Amino acid sequence: MKTILLFGAGKSATVLIDYLIDNAAAEKWAIVVVDADLQLAKSKIAGSAYAKAVSFDITNTDERVQFIRSADIVISLLPPHLHIEVARDCVKLQKNLLTASYVDESIKELQAEIEKNKLFFLYEMGLDPGIDHMSAMQLIDHIHANGGTITSFKSHCGGLVAPESDDNPWHYKISWNPRNIIMAGKAGALYRENGEEKKQVYEELFTADRLVDIPELGFLSWYPNRDSLSYTSLYGLENTATFIRTTLRHPDFMYGWKNIIELKLTDETPQYETDGKTLQQVFKEHMDKNGFGDWINQKLTERFAETKGMLENLMQLMEAENEADKVGETMPGSFMTADENGNLQEVEIDTVKNNAAAFLASKMHEANLTLKQLFFLGLDDEETKVNKGMCSPADILQFAVEKKLGLRPYDKDMIVMLHEIVYSTGSQQSAVSSSLVVKGENSLRTAMAKTVGLPLGIATKLILSGKIKMTGLHIPTSKQIYQPVLKELELLGVKFNETVKKL
Repeated sequence: MKTILLFGAGKSATVLIDYLIDNAAAEKWAIVVVDADLQLAKSKIAGSAYAKAVSFDITNTDERVQFIRSADIVISLLPPHLHIEVARDCVKLQKNLLTASYVDESIKELQAEIEKNKLFFLYEMGLDPGIDHMSAMQLIDHIHANGGTITSFKSHCGGLVAPESDDNPWHYKISWNPRNIIMAGKAGALYRENGEEKKQVYEELFTADRLVDIPELGFLSWYPNRDSLSYTSLYGLENTATFIRTTLRHPDFMYGWKNIIELKLTDETPQYETDGKTLQQVFKEHMDKNGFGDWINQKLTERFAETKGMLENLMQLMEAENEADKVGETMPGSFMTADENGNLQEVEIDTVKNNAAAFLASKMHEANLTLKQLFFLGLDDEETKVNKGMCSPADILQFAVEKKLGLRPYDKDMIVMLHEIVYSTGSQQSAVSSSLVVKGENSLRTAMAKTVGLPLGIATKLILSGKIKMTGLHIPTSKQIYQPVLKELELLGVKFNETVKKL
């Protein structure tokens, strides 16, 4: 009997635990699930004879070491800053470790010891990062094996709400760690586009005008995800002109989150006492302190100023058409104008009217959306008490997001992933598009839990059965890892659709 030790029974652990229990009899496993919330851990194992739930303070070194010592392999779904404590123990106690979290500088410091002790630490083995690495590398290796040279690589991924459960102005619901949602993008982003290295700070990331067309879903917005360039060597794409890894969101979400940042609602400095206060009260205190009234007036003024001149011109045109009709005259259907290069071109009046109407609608939508999104989060909520003691704006925002954007029991989330690769083989240029859409079953068995948990579970089985024989610190870019994992994922319904076209 081999013992699997899992730290963390939160949102992303549900399907992983189910997978481990489902395979426990055949593989002869015993599963130990550790979480600060004992009742949560017990609910996840659902009385299985192959699993037990345990609760203790993860920062208690003695208890943590006791459980790690008894395990054959360790999986950590703890908050990222706690992984290093588990990792250090695993090195000392000679245990292999898996996690869905990013490789950071603290684990890199242990790399030599991991290799010296011939241990296998597999990081970034979830969805993003995880499935994105594996599916991308499968494409990249195939292209290279057939003599292709990749000139552009774009990888998009997002955890979203399924269309049938999309019923709020943010077009978003929480399916993973809410703190990570609040903090997303704080580190800024680094990527390469058309041969130019680009760096964006947090305040510049969230914009609705960067769009990608997702098969059968339509257009979503994207923002660059962390340091894309750190993966160019791991992917073997050091000289690729475009290399971008992104996060997908609905365009309205991007617009709203930019406003959230401008309102300093992601600031992490404790500033407000929240005990006994409602969401409306703490939001008002923050908004008053930071000039919310001036900010909203500026936003609305900008939108209306942008539309005023065009609206007046559009009204004049419509009045001229009405006057012409009265006297039996026909308005010209087009007119000549000069483009920015001085070349004459004919412009249809109906086209002008349609474009003007679309622009006006867009700006009015933005003005209304600003208020709708903020009020939805609780700007006018006089009933919901915060009662979280001394809080930062980010703490208050997280509380509001959890209350207002949580999945209801019957809600479904959705995972969307898209790889866009342009490559040349000799003189022929081609583009491959590989997309994945996974919907959750409900608020417990979410698409996020499925796509984070299953790669970890499959990798655990492959390691314990001796089918993956590697040592050192790795992410899943090796064929030895991604081939068997992707094969089983496909059997479990996580399947990519691929199209190739010549350019």
